[in-house]
Amino acid sequence: MTNFNEISNFIWSIADLIRDVFKRGKYQDVILPFTTLKRLDSVLEGTKKDVLETSKKLSEKGIENRDPQLRKASGYAFYNTSRYTFRTLLDDAQNLRDNLTAYINSFSPNVREIMEKFDFFRTIEKLDQSGLLYLVMQRFNDSNLDLHPDKVDNLTMGYVFEDLIRRFNEALNENPGEHFTPREVIKVMVNLSVNNDKEIREKNHVVRTIYDPCCGSGGMLSIAKERIMEINAETEVYLYGQEVNPETYALCKSDMLIKSVDGRDAENIRDESTLSKDKFPNDRFDIILANPPYGKD
Repeated sequence: MTNFNEISNFIWSIADLIRDVFKRGKYQDVILPFTTLKRLDSVLEGTKKDVLETSKKLSEKGIENRDPQLRKASGYAFYNTSRYTFRTLLDDAQNLRDNLTAYINSFSPNVREIMEKFDFFRTIEKLDQSGLLYLVMQRFNDSNLDLHPDKVDNLTMGYVFEDLIRRFNEALNENPGEHFTPREVIKVMVNLSVNNDKEIREKNHVVRTIYDPCCGSGGMLSIAKERIMEINAETEVYLYGQEVNPETYALCKSDMLIKSVDGRDAENIRDESTLSKDKFPNDRFDIILANPPYGKD
């Protein structure tokens, strides 16, 4: 499956397994973190062996600050040092809960924070107690669901998450605009913001900072960066965002970790409310894009 509708439909069908234990409005507690975890695992698949070898060497040398070398080995700003992968966790069904927990704790701190924002450990415990953990993991490991970047690019994955969010909001009778902005709207906003920027069009090595104070899953920031890079690939674009909803904050940060190899953009995504707790009080930005939650009164 490479079409986002097919992928989204398959993932949503997993809700059939949990509907007797989780209310319809709580499906996202299972679907979003498992989808995110599988995506992150798929991204790291190609360098897993290198990371494990590097981790072993650093441990033998007694080096405590292993983060820089492990990032280098993984090729991303995150990594996992567990001997397990998302797929091989199924090999030990009796200890799945403990192994899954240890596997998550073997991620770099930035990914562990994402899982904490999902309150994922509580969900794992509930699934395990209800006898559903193995079944859910099994479905997410179905051969039809391949989320490796070679099969599903970042744009398609973004559509998948947005479609899932839309379905969750419909289940809660909420407006999806509370959590994400339609991409067509974003493109218009970005074009209005950057099309007349002569420096971007005419100069090399221009630096632009872009800020979204209610960034949702990060679509507006990502599209803005992509558009500027289309105009001038030499432009250095730094993204900043803040998001009040823990789940969409987690989605945004995980997406930025994958897209930004050095992790710079992901580090500039902050949680909590911009109005009550501004995380960038002394910063100034070249471009500010925002579409406040129009799903709320």
